[in-house]
Amino acid sequence: MKASPGARSWIAAGVRHELLTRALPALRHDMSAPVSVMRMGLLMLRRQVAAPTIDPAACEQRVALIDNQIGELISAVRSLRDWELATNDDGITRTALVTQCVGLMRAAFDLHSVRLDVDESLLAPVDGEPVYPAGAALRYLLLGVMGHLHDTAARVASITIKADVDGGLCVSAIHGSPEASEFDSEPTPESHRAPRALAIDAIALQSLAEDLGYLLLIERDTVCFALTPA
Repeated sequence: MKASPGARSWIAAGVRHELLTRALPALRHDMSAPVSVMRMGLLMLRRQVAAPTIDPAACEQRVALIDNQIGELISAVRSLRDWELATNDDGITRTALVTQCVGLMRAAFDLHSVRLDVDESLLAPVDGEPVYPAGAALRYLLLGVMGHLHDTAARVASITIKADVDGGLCVSAIHGSPEASEFDSEPTPESHRAPRALAIDAIALQSLAEDLGYLLLIERDTVCFALTPA
């Protein structure tokens, strides 16, 4: 039975939920880190206030630190709105898109010996770099492509992100060395992969892209896409 448009939308919503779940550890760290610094700053401020002589300069320094961390926390909380598929958002540059997505996934990939390699042209902002609309949609799309290659390619050693000739992106999975796989007596553990029921396969990735309004070129271990809607 062919899936109805409503069913396909639910499939895409499920993929977005899975991607947000995978990004949550990094988001949670961005929110908890300022809180830890603020607690330490308050502890030091309390000790300084309770001292026989109060050092105004030291107290002012602690207050400034706490104020700065409150700003960091507010910024992290506000960033949650970036995950909402608003009709109009602030958009995003290609460099910022890659930087954000790699930052969200690098720790999780490194934990399981999957390296993230980024083309040098995508590492630094460029003056006059175009801003693409629907930043939230592009974030979900790039994370979905990375998750797809991570979940489905065998023996992933690294995932590379390169600039495409038309201003888009190409993401590829690089396999481990053939020599290692040839002499291994047992298969490499794949405990870092998502459960089979939650793996982002080609159908799930295509459903996400269609729901967001983008076209994907899915080849063996490589996915390319433009940053403008189809």
